[in-house]
Amino acid sequence: MTGDAPSEELAGQDSRPPLVTFHRLVPQAPMPQRADRSAIGTMPTRAFRFCDALVSASAFGYYVFPPIGFSLLWDGRGVAWKWQGEPDWHPLQVAQFPKFAGHFDGIAPERVRGFSPPFLGTMQEPGIVQIWSGLIARTAPGWSLLVRPLANVPQAQGFELFEGIVESDRWFGPLFTNVRLLKTDQPIEWKPEYPLFQVQPLPRSVYDDKTLNDVELVSGLRDFRPEDWDDFYDTVVRPNVQPDRPRGQYAVAARKRRSSEADQA
Repeated sequence: MTGDAPSEELAGQDSRPPLVTFHRLVPQAPMPQRADRSAIGTMPTRAFRFCDALVSASAFGYYVFPPIGFSLLWDGRGVAWKWQGEPDWHPLQVAQFPKFAGHFDGIAPERVRGFSPPFLGTMQEPGIVQIWSGLIARTAPGWSLLVRPLANVPQAQGFELFEGIVESDRWFGPLFTNVRLLKTDQPIEWKPEYPLFQVQPLPRSVYDDKTLNDVELVSGLRDFRPEDWDDFYDTVVRPNVQPDRPRGQYAVAARKRRSSEADQA
């Protein structure tokens, strides 16, 4: 290795901010992980081998975990909670992560002491609870985060997650999700080793009105263009009339394309 200064090109690359930066506030909180192509091992083997659409969707983004194991209990009117190692239930309105407020105030500048983010909070609507991951996320300029349930992973029957898009390049606040409790009088548990939700980075331009209103509707088969029929033949008919049809052609082609694009980058 020489002592030469890095080139301007490399220096420019180093100066670019990461696409996503996760800041951990709660020391015990697990750090996010890249989402798993096998949907945490729940995807059928045949789908994993041959359905690139499922695999790509499953791997798009990052898993975010609960900062501690905890349980919620909803009786149809109010919510109670307890955390890992705590035997008793406590009524829930707004709750700090155990012992976090003191930790926060001991490190934070004086002007923000007393403003540690709450771990849990009930909403005005019955059975809806906000859960904080113990993290803050910041994205590169022009990028947002879609907060959503785990892609292609069977969802727990005791609750469902809302989806939301956060302009995390402009809003440096707690990374949380909102859940709707579906069971009453039965404890619903979360464990820190199992993802709570998934976040996916999106360029802000892909969901603005100008982009989403750029749509064309083809009302019937008689309106298909010749090139539409050609593409339909190549996609649907040709693989089915080949005498020795290889399996997973779409998956193979998609992987080769991604590999080629990566080599050219």
